[in-house]
Amino acid sequence: MWFLFFYMNDQLNHSCSHLLAAAITELWPKAKLTLGPAIENGFYYDVDFGAVKISEAEFPKIEAKMHQIAPTWKGFSSKELLEDEARKVFSDNPYKLEIIEEIITKKESVTVYSSGNFSDLCRGGHIDLIAQSLDHFKLLSVAGAYWRGSEKNKMLTRIYGTCWPTKQELDDYVTRLEEAKKHDHRVIGRQLDLFTFSDLIGKGLPLYLPKGALIRRLLNEFIEEKQKAADYTQVWTPQIAKAELFKISGHYDKYKEDMFTVHSHYSDEEMFLKPMNCPQHTQMFCARPRSYRELPIRLSDFAMLYRDEKPGELNGLARVRAFSTDDCHIFCTEDQVDQEVDTALQMTKEIMSTLGFKYRYRLSTRDPKQPEKYLGDPATWDKVEKWAVKIMQRNNIPYYDGPGEAAFYAPKMDLMATDALGREWQLSTVQIDYVMPERFGLEYIATDGTAKRPVMIHRAILGSAERAMMILIEHFAGSFPTWLNPVQVKILPIAERHLDYAKSIYQKLKDTNIRVELDDRNEKLQAKIRDAQNAKVSYMLILGDKEVESNTVTERARSGKAYGPFSIEVFIENIKKEIADRINT
Repeated sequence: MWFLFFYMNDQLNHSCSHLLAAAITELWPKAKLTLGPAIENGFYYDVDFGAVKISEAEFPKIEAKMHQIAPTWKGFSSKELLEDEARKVFSDNPYKLEIIEEIITKKESVTVYSSGNFSDLCRGGHIDLIAQSLDHFKLLSVAGAYWRGSEKNKMLTRIYGTCWPTKQELDDYVTRLEEAKKHDHRVIGRQLDLFTFSDLIGKGLPLYLPKGALIRRLLNEFIEEKQKAADYTQVWTPQIAKAELFKISGHYDKYKEDMFTVHSHYSDEEMFLKPMNCPQHTQMFCARPRSYRELPIRLSDFAMLYRDEKPGELNGLARVRAFSTDDCHIFCTEDQVDQEVDTALQMTKEIMSTLGFKYRYRLSTRDPKQPEKYLGDPATWDKVEKWAVKIMQRNNIPYYDGPGEAAFYAPKMDLMATDALGREWQLSTVQIDYVMPERFGLEYIATDGTAKRPVMIHRAILGSAERAMMILIEHFAGSFPTWLNPVQVKILPIAERHLDYAKSIYQKLKDTNIRVELDDRNEKLQAKIRDAQNAKVSYMLILGDKEVESNTVTERARSGKAYGPFSIEVFIENIKKEIADRINT
């Protein structure tokens, strides 16, 4: 039933993208249409408006035209065009001609779908009762988008919209969007001075300001604490490597277009910024002979990684070009795999519970229609995919299937976390890999004295620290739990005569490693409270005549509730326990 809902919603939104395109061609006859797909909970259309600049101020006019056109549409009809006919029909649109040539090269049919007086190049997938259905829509935003996502191509205007079966569903969705804006990590990141971007440095390359860098470090320390307890060993690897390494691993052939090239003035060797850690970790394993007595070997790595993401796909911290992962690669015997994977899944569960993330699991397997995309023996793939199902069942983990989402060397057990908009992002992953050990010729000496291949388990918990930061910021809307909050306590003296006492309280908190700030401005108390509230500090300590005289503090929580007065020692004891237990509220 859920599949049917999303399928029908896609058809509705795809149909509405045609309606948007029809309105645009009537309002701006010289505009060149390109592509207008359905996306999750909506649609967009990329248009070349020439010298005309389109903003959201134009939306009421476009929506009015769409409402005018919709009642005249009774249904969609399709027609298959011959090659010359297709080129003639779209002779004035270079974007459509480019698409037509690609369709012809693939030996596929060129089809046009029409409704009313509007026709568009399209593969199909529309609703039937248009006049009754295309009524509850809204245009949401406008953005720039390069044609085919390449900076080498022309910048187009992308108009986003959404369409729903009923007005109530549309209103509910718009309300959710408005609420989600309050959680937008890019907005909160600016408000709380967590991170920034610079055009002088480059797109997709985040700069962590002191507070954001602190949160990032605390997350890594949390992961490392769990890993150390499970006998994981942290290593560090260089950020560049020779092409030969990636040729052996298979990344060169499968991933080259997503890798940054590194140029040397003193060597002709082809080199890359590394997009992942696993090939380098294989070289640590084979740095010397290995015995079964050493296994499992667990190598964790927080090094930076780089991927050449398309400009149109960059999105705050959600998709960047420079990031790090809490990566780990476990080299073990086949008999040790179950225990190692169970430990990794349990560790992930504990960490996600502490962070309070909503998530579900996806079992990412091969695309049966494209076997050429995957390395290794198909029989081994069959074995590992079935093995992954048993592991998920044994750990009582509900999951959904993700055909075609496997890595080119192994299936994956992927944790999909939900952001404030309800979108899913992959964070954690566990992969049982036989391909890399084979390609790199990894060996250990078994109990019988023979050389055997280890199994390589790929494991990450947060996955990309940047993406985890994005979800964390949006999940808490910047109101981080105290253990993660850059400023845990703000001291607010009511008047200047209370400042000396405030300084003594500040020093006591600082001496016990509480992250504290003192607001010593000559401002009214309400202004100080408002600013501390906007900064989303965990606690405010308000100090006035009563507190000075009784040597106490009055606590104001982020929620606005007041507690106390009580001694600073009681407050320190309470907050230290909250931090130590990593309470996520």
